Amino acid sequence: MSRPVPNPGILDIAPYTPGKSPVPEPGRKVFKLSANETPFGPSPKAIEAFKRVADHLEDYPEGTSRVLREAIGRSFGLDPNRIICGAGSDEILNLLAHTYLSQGDEAISTTHGFLVYPIATMAVGARNVIAKETNLTADVDAILKAVTPKTKLVWLANPNNPTGTYLPFDEVKRLRAGLPSHVLLVLDAAYCDYVSRNDYEMGIELVATTENTVVTHTFSKIHGLAALRIGWMFGPAHIIDAVNRIRGPFNVSTPAMYAAVAAIEDTAHQAMSKQFTETWRNWLTEEIGKFGLKVTPSVANFVLIHFPTDKGKTADDADAFLTKRGLVLRGLKNYGLPHALRMTIGTEEANRLVVDGLRDFMGGK
Repeated sequence: MSRPVPNPGILDIAPYTPGKSPVPEPGRKVFKLSANETPFGPSPKAIEAFKRVADHLEDYPEGTSRVLREAIGRSFGLDPNRIICGAGSDEILNLLAHTYLSQGDEAISTTHGFLVYPIATMAVGARNVIAKETNLTADVDAILKAVTPKTKLVWLANPNNPTGTYLPFDEVKRLRAGLPSHVLLVLDAAYCDYVSRNDYEMGIELVATTENTVVTHTFSKIHGLAALRIGWMFGPAHIIDAVNRIRGPFNVSTPAMYAAVAAIEDTAHQAMSKQFTETWRNWLTEEIGKFGLKVTPSVANFVLIHFPTDKGKTADDADAFLTKRGLVLRGLKNYGLPHALRMTIGTEEANRLVVDGLRDFMGGK
């Protein structure tokens, strides 16, 4: 009996596995620290904006997200006509793959890069090529070495998830200069709002001065709108035009659009979240290190914690131990990091409980 057969390569794709969601139990408080969600939620102004459109849910959205593109333009000093919005930056990444990759092409990502990159690449029949990282950080020379005549696109998360590491802007510019001009460089800046390093830039300058670079961003992290699925991209006019030709006409909902406008305009909410994250990121790195555990230096809203391979002290053991206490972190086997857990920086209470839990775990309690 015959049946529809997926395109070649589809069944070779490993499905994306999100961070596990905790199952509430009577009498136990649970902290979800597995998905890099902000502990503060969205700006109250974003919630108000979301509610204001509830009386008109029968109306289709404005098809170009004009109001949001203009708000992003004001915030970053960009031409709104060179911005495209999507149902999360994930949708935009997939649209880029569909626009610029085809059967037999190659796209490059790094060893521990975001798992959506190989999914988007392989979904269109292209080959995902892995460039080795150095110290859990993207390596420009390794990426350039991986380029072949078949290379059409390079994915670079900067900062990177799940490692929390980043490339200085000079290195990003060196990468762009070393790539062939026909290769599209995609800079995924989902976590850029948390970075305070002087040598970092999300990539807007490079996009503005080249014809082959784009930068994507999301409202899911510091803006706290993950449930609404909304993101954006800034790129050269010819790339925006091409991607718009395959973008769904109503891909961004009206509530998401107006909530995002309010969120991006509430700079005080963003500044508060960034300062809190930086303070507790430093504290967690120092405190967890006291137990003999290595923490990869992070510039994002999470930390990567490395565990021994000794029986009883592994990442799996720690995950089970913390979960019993209602502290849910992210296991990273699917990212090739079986001996590490990623912890989202949570509330002060959650952060202190994790440190207490790890102290007890490493102490054998």
